[in-house]
Amino acid sequence: MASILDKFKNLVNKNSQQTNLAFNRAIYNFLGETLITSEDNDDSYINKGYRFNSTVYAIVNLITKAASTVPFQVYEVQNANELKRYKALTSGDFANLTNPRAQISLKNALVELQDTELHELLERPNPAQSYSSFMQEIIAFGKLTGNRYIYGIAPENGVNAGKFGELYVLPSQTVEIHSGGLMKPVDYYTMEYNGTYRMTAEDVCHIKDYNPLADGTGANMYGMSPLKAGLRSMDANNEALTTGVKYLQNQTARGVLMSEEGDLNEMQARQLKEKFRKQYQGSNNAGDVIITPKKLSWVNFGLNAADLSLIEQYNTTIKDLCNVYNIPAVLLNNVESATYNNVKEARKMLYTNAVIPELYKIRDELNRWLAPKFGDNLFIDFDTSVIPELQEETEKIVEQMSKSWWLTPNEKRMAMSYGKDEENTEMNDYYVPANLLPIGNSDMPDMTPDPVKEDTTEKRLVAGMNDVFTTIAEARARANEMGGEGYHEHIFDGFTVYMPFETHEEYEAAKDNKLDEYYGEMDADAFNYDFELDSQYYETDSEYDDDENTDSENLEVITKAPQISATMERALKNKVEDHNEKYGDDPAKRATYSMLARSFVRGVGAYRTNPSSVRPNVSNEQQWALGRVNGLLYALRTGKFKRKPYDTDLLPEAHNLSSKKNKAETFDDYPQGATNNAKRMLEWREKYGRSVVQGGTSVGWQRANQLAKREALSLSTVKRVNSFLARHKENAKIDPQYKDEPWRDKGYVAYNLWGGAAMVSWAKRISENA
Repeated sequence: MASILDKFKNLVNKNSQQTNLAFNRAIYNFLGETLITSEDNDDSYINKGYRFNSTVYAIVNLITKAASTVPFQVYEVQNANELKRYKALTSGDFANLTNPRAQISLKNALVELQDTELHELLERPNPAQSYSSFMQEIIAFGKLTGNRYIYGIAPENGVNAGKFGELYVLPSQTVEIHSGGLMKPVDYYTMEYNGTYRMTAEDVCHIKDYNPLADGTGANMYGMSPLKAGLRSMDANNEALTTGVKYLQNQTARGVLMSEEGDLNEMQARQLKEKFRKQYQGSNNAGDVIITPKKLSWVNFGLNAADLSLIEQYNTTIKDLCNVYNIPAVLLNNVESATYNNVKEARKMLYTNAVIPELYKIRDELNRWLAPKFGDNLFIDFDTSVIPELQEETEKIVEQMSKSWWLTPNEKRMAMSYGKDEENTEMNDYYVPANLLPIGNSDMPDMTPDPVKEDTTEKRLVAGMNDVFTTIAEARARANEMGGEGYHEHIFDGFTVYMPFETHEEYEAAKDNKLDEYYGEMDADAFNYDFELDSQYYETDSEYDDDENTDSENLEVITKAPQISATMERALKNKVEDHNEKYGDDPAKRATYSMLARSFVRGVGAYRTNPSSVRPNVSNEQQWALGRVNGLLYALRTGKFKRKPYDTDLLPEAHNLSSKKNKAETFDDYPQGATNNAKRMLEWREKYGRSVVQGGTSVGWQRANQLAKREALSLSTVKRVNSFLARHKENAKIDPQYKDEPWRDKGYVAYNLWGGAAMVSWAKRISENA
């Protein structure tokens, strides 16, 4: 009874190698419980092919050595449908392995695992073999006989019962299949090797090539060797070499020179031959004319190698065998077509036409037979991204990815196998080119600036004043002549007049030929910790900036107090009136002129200090700043930003996005080590002087004073500390050239003014959990 139950149990085991009963009736009905034999003699493919034929040996070695260098990975399946899509995208055109869609499907479907039992088994299948030699053996037997047999040995009892601990490749020419009849077409395997060794069907993974033979004997249960189709080419290749060897071994004289009159005796013939050698052989006699007193004739003994066409036949059979194995003949040193580009493409074709299809065949069988024994939802795959010959395809992916704005940066990173960036949330956003606009209406913030009307009065200088004009255009032109740009306004006798440059300080600097010095001060930037428009500016004489030159929620960049013109003031006030007319009844949505003016000034500062972030369709700082104002109004009325939030400190406290609610939150529990680092920097400056301790800016030294006194830090300050330490982490260690005088290392000093390495993890934790 138990044996019958076991038979039915095997029928429903999807990982066994048993087929459906109805299929068995149609195909294996007449097999019975018997040995199934193959009409092919696998020994001949090995002995007359790999061991005897240099071409077959070279081809098989080329494939096996290339395949054994491709590493495997073990994954956990997260999405079965995405896995099917990935396999479909990569199963047809293997040159399309680097398809971005395939790579994204792979990342969505699978999660890479590390150091599992399956890793350990595949890296060392058995005590005598490594992964590389194991793979070479599997593939070599497959390419020679069409059959690959892997035998797994597992404990019969205990917690690891049924879980393979060792894997062995069986010599395919010694393995035979035994049928159990209709109920079990594959009952067990035997190996004839110093006796007969029997193995259950469940312990053997049989990976076979397609065999169309269906004669009712079960011979199609064995794979068909590629050499069966190429047998005549292999035999012709062998015979061409054998004939060539025999020709070289049995070479005789070219022929016989004789007198047609028959009157030459043996002595005369020997003398004639000796005279011929002395007078007519050698390079000095090449092309000479031979004159004999008798009429002579020539009898040829045989054909030379060219006449026999041995070389042509041999080369033809090589190409035929290469076609059988799907590899380019140029890789076998076919110098007729061997150029650099040809060989390069041939190496790529070796992988796409021969190596990767073989690996995928093995992969699918291992996932059927081996992976389920180590857990559910495991998937074995080969990492083809490491293949050097396919790196050109990777370059194509990079180019495609750079144009794929509909993918987030993290999706692009995952497709390129770099992993997801968990630290920066911006990597999950979509970045759309500025020149793309949606069709129809859109709720995007209006980036179109309100018109700024220029005075159309006739261009002229104001009487009695230098560089003072009645038109904006004339002031801008004068600024260009002086090496700058822009204009600023003054009130003269109740009228608005215009002068070159955006600020009067800039104009004065240009007039005194100190424009470069002025711009150097501007590049130092100024920062207001609480986002207030005050007059507190800091200058730096260090190459190590203490804050970012970017516009964000937590950092304010203001340069030389940009002024708001009367025209722009009216425009902003009009925006306040228009907005409040519709939404002003709600305190959470009410706008004020102060709110928009401060946002506008910040926009001007961002435009000046970070022009690389400005979209190409924005032509001036006013347009950029007005776009910022429009975006803020959009968030004020809708409760959301289109992209990353900014200026949330300007929103009413009742607004859902306002940061004023958290303004009072402070932190004073930072590590004592951060305080010690700051104190050490202050002591160095006190001891050696600022002329020696040159690192850090005024902002950095103020931060050090805060840390040294254990003052509480606001959330925005903690976030700036975290940002600074992350950007300058390379300065955590002292430059070797300053190891004896670390106070001279500007980067190291600047880094420790902000708390140094002791502050990193604390600032990061507070910033992320805020």
